[in-house]
Parts: sequence; structure tokens; C-alpha cells
Amino acid sequence: MSVVPVITIDGPTASGKGTITSQVAQALGWHVLDSGALYRLTALSALQKNVSLDDEAAVADVALHLDVSFGEQGAVLEGQLVADAIRAEDVGNAASKIAAYPRLREALLQRQRSFRVMPGLVADGRDMGTVVFTDAPLKIFLVADVRIRAERRYKQLMEKGISASLTSLLEDLQARDLRDTTRASAPLVAAADAVTIDSSHLSIEETVAKVLALWQRS
Repeated sequence: MSVVPVITIDGPTASGKGTITSQVAQALGWHVLDSGALYRLTALSALQKNVSLDDEAAVADVALHLDVSFGEQGAVLEGQLVADAIRAEDVGNAASKIAAYPRLREALLQRQRSFRVMPGLVADGRDMGTVVFTDAPLKIFLVADVRIRAERRYKQLMEKGISASLTSLLEDLQARDLRDTTRASAPLVAAADAVTIDSSHLSIEETVAKVLALWQRS
């Protein structure tokens, strides 16, 4: 039985992982795993159920019993479309906080691996190449300057009509980067065999082309 090919795309918040993952998968005709969405869905569900984000066991239990599916319009939680709700800044901050919990990461591990089906998978996250799909033939570590990431996020929010402060976004990203890179469980780090791509001064199309070229050579 042939192994299902996987391309992992890890990196910090707002580095463009989601967009690049989606476009690479579309070009290859593969499936997509937005692993961050699972953490955001867990955070949203915990907030809706008034579960304390400081209670690791309770948060892990929420993850184990998530009633979630992904459709063309995005994530559906307990029958409700929540594609926009899980992108809210408060949910993102909550997800970043709980993502440090080892019990939560273990609860979501098999759910993430279940996305690996033919013809292939492009998986986006922070530990896709280091923990979830360690045998992936191509691992990308996508980075960008934190100020550029903040400006990109600010532009996205403005285009959606959501008010935001560039200064606050920059501070939030710096705080998330610190949490993600220093947590004890699966910290954000490039896999030893990953290829780092700095998209600070690359367009989406240029970044996608780099990933596809690397895949063709792998």
C-alpha cells in the first residue's frame, strides 16, 4: 500500500500559511488540513460552554468531543457555521494559550492524522512537520517579519470591515510568537529537514511557486 504524500507548512501566526496551503493543495488537487482551526474550534467551544481556559483537563475533554466538520464554506461546529467566529482575535488568543497544553495536543493528534488520505494532503500548522507528520517528504517552514505579518493581518481585518489597531496586533503577534516558541509541548520550530521560506517580500503567487517547485524536485 502506497504512503499518502504530505506537504507540511509550519510557521508563526499570520505568516500566510493558510493561503499558501490552500493554493498549493488546489494546484496539486490534494486535501487541506488547517490544524490551527482545530485549536480555534476547541477554544471557541470552550468559551461557549464557559469552560475555564486554565483547566487543561476540561479543555482537552472539549477537544475529544468536538462536533465539527469542514465544508466548502468553512468550519461547522455543532451544526453552526463558525468560519468567521473562529478567526476573531479573542478566539485566536485563546487558542494560542490552550495550544500549550500537552493533553489537548494529544487529544487532537489522531484527528489531525485522519486527514491524510489520497491523493495527498497539504497540512498547515505549527508542529505538522515536527510532530504530526514527521515522515512528510516535503516540509516547509514559512516565516515573515513580525511587523509585515501585523500589517497583513491589519489589512485583512480592515477589508472585512473589522476595526483593529496595528500597534495592538503587533503586540499580540509578538506575544503569540513567544508563547508558541517557548512552550514545553511541541514548540514552534523548524523541523531539521524543513526548507525555510521567508515570505516577507514575496507575493502569494511567488511563495506558492517556490513550494510547488520544491515539491517537483523532492
